[in-house]
Amino acid sequence: MMAALVAGRRGRSVVLIDHAKAPGEKIRISGGGRCNFTNIHAGPKNYISANPHFMKSALARFTPADFIAMVDKHRIAWHEKTLGQLFCDDSARDIIRMLLDEMRAGGVDLRLGVEISAVEKGEGGFRLQTTDGEIRAASVVIATGGKSIPKMGATGFAYKVAEQFGLRLTETRPGLVPLTLDPALLAELAPLAGVSVDAEVRHGKTAFREALLFTHRGLSGPAILQISSYWREGDEISLCLEPDADFAAVLKAAKKENGRQAVQTVLAQHLPKRLAQYVAERQKIDKPLADLSDKALEALAAFLHGWTIKPAGSEGYRTAEVTLGGVDVSGLDSKTMMAKAVPGLYFIGECVDVTGWLGGYNFQWAWASGHAAGESI
Repeated sequence: MMAALVAGRRGRSVVLIDHAKAPGEKIRISGGGRCNFTNIHAGPKNYISANPHFMKSALARFTPADFIAMVDKHRIAWHEKTLGQLFCDDSARDIIRMLLDEMRAGGVDLRLGVEISAVEKGEGGFRLQTTDGEIRAASVVIATGGKSIPKMGATGFAYKVAEQFGLRLTETRPGLVPLTLDPALLAELAPLAGVSVDAEVRHGKTAFREALLFTHRGLSGPAILQISSYWREGDEISLCLEPDADFAAVLKAAKKENGRQAVQTVLAQHLPKRLAQYVAERQKIDKPLADLSDKALEALAAFLHGWTIKPAGSEGYRTAEVTLGGVDVSGLDSKTMMAKAVPGLYFIGECVDVTGWLGGYNFQWAWASGHAAGESI
């Protein structure tokens, strides 16, 4: 939609084909229905790609401020949540309406519920065989996303077209996805299902501090979704619970003040009660504070700030918010998003090997890459 409206503004004759029955379905369900439409901090550091420089050009030429200007022009009320995330005050449908209005102003021909069976290129340009008949075009922009959330119609269509025209793909896998645990650990953590805690989750040198949620399938919450894009099967992750709490100092002070207290009673002042109880039981601490050495208390604190877990896997594309990998960016022009070897063929958004963090970054890449293609067509 962004590529179409920008091209339409430039006087290009644009047809937008979508196999869905309604436009912008991923926008509609995003942000709990309020659409986390961008992030004011969006920059190259917030994206994962085999080429960490590729996204710089598009992001610099269409910034969060540019999208906010469009939102303000359409008088859509919005607010900032934590960590620079911007949401609609009312509904994600406001963003869809805005894009549709902009497309109409640019004379874009939107065709919904249309399937494409073939994309061919000849001397006169491209020919698309569709359920709505043949369409001829000088340029084709593929903006069909990745494999995430297949129940909404997500497919690997973009990858098939890329391979057809000789473009390489980087490995695709689910990103921003809950992690699962092996049956034994899952059973052990079952009493914690539904418990949320502030945590810093680390994988190697990468760490995110946000909420961590224990579920009946494993681990979720923003901190886990973020780290999932860096995690690989077989790797461990480290959980630092309530990073601001100096548990060693807290436990030692409580021991001096009232040594008859149980450890879990003190921990429950900083952690959810069920989590405090689990930690005490897991560490086999059933004595009052007075009967525990400072070394034992320090060991408990070290566990709370460095709990190592090896996830068994992820929940997969079914619940993944994005698809990592995709069309290899080495085959694309970073300024225009056009395939270097196939003039007139463009790939934008999630189908490209550029994946943002959780929090509006992937929408900003969609707007920026769409704008780059729309300006070039």
